[in-house]
Amino acid sequence: MSEINSTAVSLFVSFVALTLFLSYWAARKTRNSSEFYTAGGNITGLQNGTAIAGDFMSAASFLGVSGLLFTFGYDGLIFGLGAFAGWPLMLYLFAERIRNLGRYTFTDVVSMRLENRTTRIIASISTITIVVMYLIAQMVGAGSLVTLLFGLPYNLALVIVAILVVIYVAFGGMLATTWVQIIKAVLLLIGVSIMGLLLLNSSDFDLPALMSASVEAHPDNEAILAPGNMTRDPIQVLTIMIAMMFGTLGLPHVLMRLFTVKDMHDARRSVFYASGFIGYFYLLIVIIGFSAAGVLYAQPELLGPNGQPAGGSNMVAVVLAGAVGGDLLMGFVSAVAFATILAVVAGLTVSAAAAVAHDLYAQVICDGNPDPKREMWLTRVTTLVVGLLAIAFGILFEKQNIAYIATMPMVVAASVNFPLLLLSLYWKGLTTRGAAVGAVTGLISAIGLTIVGPQVWVAVLGFEKPLFPYNYPALFTMPLAFAVCWIVSVTDTSARSRIDRDNFIALQERSEFGVRRADA
Repeated sequence: MSEINSTAVSLFVSFVALTLFLSYWAARKTRNSSEFYTAGGNITGLQNGTAIAGDFMSAASFLGVSGLLFTFGYDGLIFGLGAFAGWPLMLYLFAERIRNLGRYTFTDVVSMRLENRTTRIIASISTITIVVMYLIAQMVGAGSLVTLLFGLPYNLALVIVAILVVIYVAFGGMLATTWVQIIKAVLLLIGVSIMGLLLLNSSDFDLPALMSASVEAHPDNEAILAPGNMTRDPIQVLTIMIAMMFGTLGLPHVLMRLFTVKDMHDARRSVFYASGFIGYFYLLIVIIGFSAAGVLYAQPELLGPNGQPAGGSNMVAVVLAGAVGGDLLMGFVSAVAFATILAVVAGLTVSAAAAVAHDLYAQVICDGNPDPKREMWLTRVTTLVVGLLAIAFGILFEKQNIAYIATMPMVVAASVNFPLLLLSLYWKGLTTRGAAVGAVTGLISAIGLTIVGPQVWVAVLGFEKPLFPYNYPALFTMPLAFAVCWIVSVTDTSARSRIDRDNFIALQERSEFGVRRADA
């Protein structure tokens, strides 16, 4: 094994040992469902904001977006800017109200004023769909990273990641997952800061000179500074931006973190801190991604005949770290990237476990009176099943850029969870029937059009032409979901519809939509 790999192995083992210790520590403190799902609500605003940032600074952001910037230049910004634009909306639209109304999941919020059983079933299906789709990007990143560094088979790498995540989540729950996220977020910010400083130092901190070197070295030259290098279709760009912006507001594993703090004030602080960390991170990713061309194309031995490093565009940041910082920095960045994947997959898995064990079993099947031991057992079984699904889909999507893959669940989140949350919190006229039909419409259209679009129908399934021209159909499916919710709700004259509207008024009168409840 080479020196580079030996360094990376040492750092990998150190991180894995630390996180396994955290899981053991958290397992001793996790005695009931509240502690499993939300860490007992004892996480501070700063801690939770760091963990939320860790959730969002995933393999798709670190590895995928940097790879897109290296390959396409300006157009790679579409994915990062769209996602970051969602955070101010999260702060002002959702943070306080969701924390006031919910206990464990965003489904608690929606079902408070709508019929419990129907709402929970639909929202749980949406959550599980988003989680499984989002897992694909993380697993592809894990497989590519371990294959590049250690020479292990891609499929074996996926199995190793799945085993570690099952251990973290099944035993430590949200408490272990939160601390893994915090550690990973801090290490990732340190890593990208070091890379950014080394790159800027190479040009005497002259950013225009650094960009000019990349323009001269890149095969597309000045084209990387203008839009159109990846796609010239403005509709394709717009639908990506819509998916990233509004999908961020519907990600179940991010929304779930608003319940890990003690009150709404810390929920607001969490989003504020997360926004700052994520903004700083994306600023550095832009520098890293653009600068990679100037560094890597000047050292052709680091690139393959296709102009990409070993492992494809997903490995640009890792290879760049070795080029500017040697074996130690490459090992550190590799370990952090691996930590990023483990932490995000763990957060997603907790969200899936909560959807099955809390929303479906405890609240629907047991009507709010579950057997606590059986509920905890079901969370662990769900964790295992999600791990197996992650391996299977990771194999299927092996060759795809992970930023591309990670946008697919954003379409579902924007087309189902976001309309459900926004309308249930702000529109008196929403009824259970309207929410159900609108959500199902959004879910089916989002999944269906994504499958028949170029990213899956052609790139994955191998058909010659797509049946739908756009990779990410949120521009069409999100308005469709809103429209169906509205049409069905305003024409709904059932007895249940009157209850739904009265519930909204009652919650307003009790200030449940305002800023009163700190113990929800």
